[in-house]
Amino acid sequence: MKALDPILELKERMGQSIIGQKAVVERLLLALLANGNVLMEGLPGLAKTRAIKSLAKNLESVFSRIQFTPDLLPADITGSEVYVETSEGGKFEFKKGPIFGNLILGDEINRAPAKVQAALLEAMEERQVTVAGETHKMDPLYMVLSTQNPIEQEGTYPLPEAQMDRFLMHVVITYVDEESEARVLHLVRGEDKSGFGYSMPKDPLPQSAIFEARSAVQEVKMSETVEQYLIDLIYATRYPERYEGVLKDWILTGASPRGSIALDRVSRAYAFMRGRDHVLPSDIQAILHDCLRHRIILSYEAQADGVTKDAAIDELLRQVAVV
Repeated sequence: MKALDPILELKERMGQSIIGQKAVVERLLLALLANGNVLMEGLPGLAKTRAIKSLAKNLESVFSRIQFTPDLLPADITGSEVYVETSEGGKFEFKKGPIFGNLILGDEINRAPAKVQAALLEAMEERQVTVAGETHKMDPLYMVLSTQNPIEQEGTYPLPEAQMDRFLMHVVITYVDEESEARVLHLVRGEDKSGFGYSMPKDPLPQSAIFEARSAVQEVKMSETVEQYLIDLIYATRYPERYEGVLKDWILTGASPRGSIALDRVSRAYAFMRGRDHVLPSDIQAILHDCLRHRIILSYEAQADGVTKDAAIDELLRQVAVV
């Protein structure tokens, strides 16, 4: 598959500077191919920002970073009209904010107040910003990659479930293993000596490679049997009482139609990255946690018992049979 080669090259380049986080690199590329946005959650120092910067560095793109803080205003990210003097007199011109670009890093999004979060999520969903009655469109290549820290509570504003639903995937990053930790040390030492930062600079891949790959992803087929399996998984989150076991006691609210759409898009991209022109049930199973962990709400009893959303999705996979 000719369209796949540049994507695999991009994956290899990112893997050279992101040690021990192959799943994270792949999830970023899946979101890029599926034309969606990603929420990345993990403890400090686990290469969330580094992974996003590595993607921007190796892809022909305009990278923009927004550091969310409690005192941030919506106009600080969307931009605003400013008064300028010209030869013909004074007039107002729109000055674009950092939300305009190709790859947007929203660092620590849960530190921003609700109005700022809403402004960002509107741009994510509509791919446009309206200021003073004028609409400004985003570029065709546009992806928001937000990060949040799961342990800090003071000065944070958790995203409401309805807004979390706007993200295509919710990726959780964990610690690397001992071998990878040693490789990280060696990598950083080499970068400190070379002075080139994350890696030796290379010519970035053109945006046309992404658009070509996206067209190929849309051609990936899904049989009626696999499609029914996808729907059964979604409906099991909405009507868990149809199944035996603890599922009905754990899930309070199921996935929205955005969950179905996300599974469809990401599973096609997952199959494409493995060189196939059709989706297998295993493709859906591989990305189910990332697509659903932010779309289901656990019952109070489940939370009190220490049940996690990932555990509930594991139970979902056990209960729903492959047709």
